[in-house]
Amino acid sequence: MAKFDSKTFNPQAFGIYVDKIPQLKKNELVKSRALRGNSEIRHAFSAQSGTAYAILPMYGLLEGEALNYDGKTDITASETNTYERGVVVVGRAKAWLETDFAEDITGGAGFMDSVAAQVAEYFDSVDQDTLLAILEGIFSMTGKENLEFVNGHTYDITEEEVSTIQPETLNKAIQKAGGDNKNKFTIAIMHSEVATALENLNLLAYLKQTDANGIQRDLTLASWNGRTVLVDDSMPVSEGGDGKSVYTTYILGEGAFDYENIGAKVPYEMGRNPAVKGGQDTLYVRQRKCFAPFGISYLKKEQASLSPTDEELKNGSNWSLVNDGAEEPKYIDHKAIPIARIKSKGIL
Repeated sequence: MAKFDSKTFNPQAFGIYVDKIPQLKKNELVKSRALRGNSEIRHAFSAQSGTAYAILPMYGLLEGEALNYDGKTDITASETNTYERGVVVVGRAKAWLETDFAEDITGGAGFMDSVAAQVAEYFDSVDQDTLLAILEGIFSMTGKENLEFVNGHTYDITEEEVSTIQPETLNKAIQKAGGDNKNKFTIAIMHSEVATALENLNLLAYLKQTDANGIQRDLTLASWNGRTVLVDDSMPVSEGGDGKSVYTTYILGEGAFDYENIGAKVPYEMGRNPAVKGGQDTLYVRQRKCFAPFGISYLKKEQASLSPTDEELKNGSNWSLVNDGAEEPKYIDHKAIPIARIKSKGIL
């Protein structure tokens, strides 16, 4: 087995350690229930060796007018629509020299726990960056039908007389995006500046827990109009025309993203170079994951290699609403997609 700081390294055992490490950083988007497993995606990439991009069928809802059952009227059948949905595997890799972990290891912590904790937290942040890049990309789509989603699922109050979050903001945003499907939205992920504005308006209700002594305490988990609130300062912040900060809050439903950890042939391995600085050990980590927003297809129009970069994921030309691929395509109803955003100013 390879050695790491004179300690035996077992890649299988190390992978188990990484999977078990608690997620300590915020990275709320990665940890939220917005991510849901999808067996079709997993099968598509595990059954075909070397596949990095796949087009999967997405079945439409039953349609057509009901016929009169009167003993005279013939019963005619309507076809169901099958849409095409492109999904892509995002590959990421990183390596660290032994000295990067030396201080932690020599501090008395267990070798596996110490290194695995750092690897797990590092790739949580990588995954969060990937998800935020995808969200930026789908809200950068162009074309008539795509803009119906972009505009309909964006509630921008930055130019309003009152440009900060208000009591009615969330309800208006999800009604605009989902209509009578607005209850599909269950999670709001926001910057702490936005959360503070809500707290100042007494709009956040913190969940409570009663301990063994019967004492009730507030939890850090809050809700806003019945939606779970996650606070994370990695949510997008930009500068408005007046020089004030513009904050993007994402509102998502459970299963807004299909997610599968596709895996790499060798996710963890050690390398030894005895010539560098008298001997040097390097830890290599690789991952391949698929994050597929519901009802939105990845087109792979602008992608230079087999794995898209974050910049390529941010490119709106790489995304489109799911459609049936016909010459005059029929698109999915954008109101079925549980992804929306609010753009607001910070505390005045």
